[in-house]
Amino acid sequence: MIRCRTWLGVLVFALLSACMSTPPHAIQWSEVTDHERLIVVTIRNDSPMLVPRAGSTVRSYMAPSRYSLAPATLMHARALATEYKLREVTGWPIRLLGVHCLVYELAPNVARDRLLDRLRRDRRVESAQPLQTFATLTHDPYRALQYNLDVMNVDGAHRWSRGEGVRIAIVDTGVDATHPELAGRIVLQRNFVDPRSSAHRDEAHGTAIAGLIGARDRNASGIVGIAPAARLYALRACWSEPEAGAARCNTLTLAKALVAAIDARVHIVNLSLAGPQDPLLTRIVRKGLERGIVFVGAAPRDFDNAFPTAIPGVIGVDALDSPHTADTLLYAPGRDVLTLAPGASYAFLSGSSVAAASVSGGVALLLAREPRLDVEQIRSLLITSARRSDEFAAPTVDFCAAVTALLAHATCD
Repeated sequence: MIRCRTWLGVLVFALLSACMSTPPHAIQWSEVTDHERLIVVTIRNDSPMLVPRAGSTVRSYMAPSRYSLAPATLMHARALATEYKLREVTGWPIRLLGVHCLVYELAPNVARDRLLDRLRRDRRVESAQPLQTFATLTHDPYRALQYNLDVMNVDGAHRWSRGEGVRIAIVDTGVDATHPELAGRIVLQRNFVDPRSSAHRDEAHGTAIAGLIGARDRNASGIVGIAPAARLYALRACWSEPEAGAARCNTLTLAKALVAAIDARVHIVNLSLAGPQDPLLTRIVRKGLERGIVFVGAAPRDFDNAFPTAIPGVIGVDALDSPHTADTLLYAPGRDVLTLAPGASYAFLSGSSVAAASVSGGVALLLAREPRLDVEQIRSLLITSARRSDEFAAPTVDFCAAVTALLAHATCD
């Protein structure tokens, strides 16, 4: 009798798994032309899941796999699609939040905001929001050399810290890990946009940000990263667009990368990008903040109403020559900064993306000397040690002054 029951349980599980593993609608987000017709819906999923890590889902961007959902969750997802005339594009269980996250495409001639209001009142729905678009914040003027290290007193800081052992997640476009300045520096690379494609290896923005944060030093060539001994995690959540330097991300790609960063227990997450406030992404970032992770974000003009800088606890950073200043932001060089480009090349970049990457590197210098620092202690150190000059309205971060403030015996001579 026991053996019969065992085989019956196996049969039932197999049948349920088959029902839950419906073929996905394969899609590359870089090919989606009308994001206004896509929404993000979460449904509570409290049953144990078989997903070992973020992004391991049957409805990935390109390739089918298998995962487990509670039968009620699956039933609600299908009922919602039928009732509201939605087409499921992709889905992903977020174990961190205890929900199943779905992207639906609206039916023609359906008003998105009105439908979202209806969904939010539906008891089966945990949350509903637009699928939003985010942009990296750089341009490419090609002028000065690596003056930024002098402005931020990086050489002085390197006497005491090079970011040893600190784990930094770069949530961005792809990174050219074969660049001589990055070879062996990338601990983990993951692609949350189109996992089967290798085209992301020559993407410029992520390569540039990785170079600013952690390019090799002491190799008698090239440039020096702010934290050349840190451990880099390249998490591709954005894709390059035809315009030079342009890149895009969306709610779901960023959510996957952020959860992967949290799962990897990184110390710092660099977000050299900006976009509208996003409920789902905000919840994930808050979970990371609760776990002591430091999030650094690039500040757009309206930083108080943007992701990620509007989230309390995120360190917002703007370029030193920005026309607007605020006491809540940090400032670092963001004009004509030399960094890496794909194919063993170099380039000059400008923008708050550059400034944010520099501060992520500086935070690693602090955490390498005192891992117990929390985000407010880090922010306070960087603000109180910042230097003012006649050239800029805002004070610039001084990483040597911040590091030596932690060490009673250290100086910046």
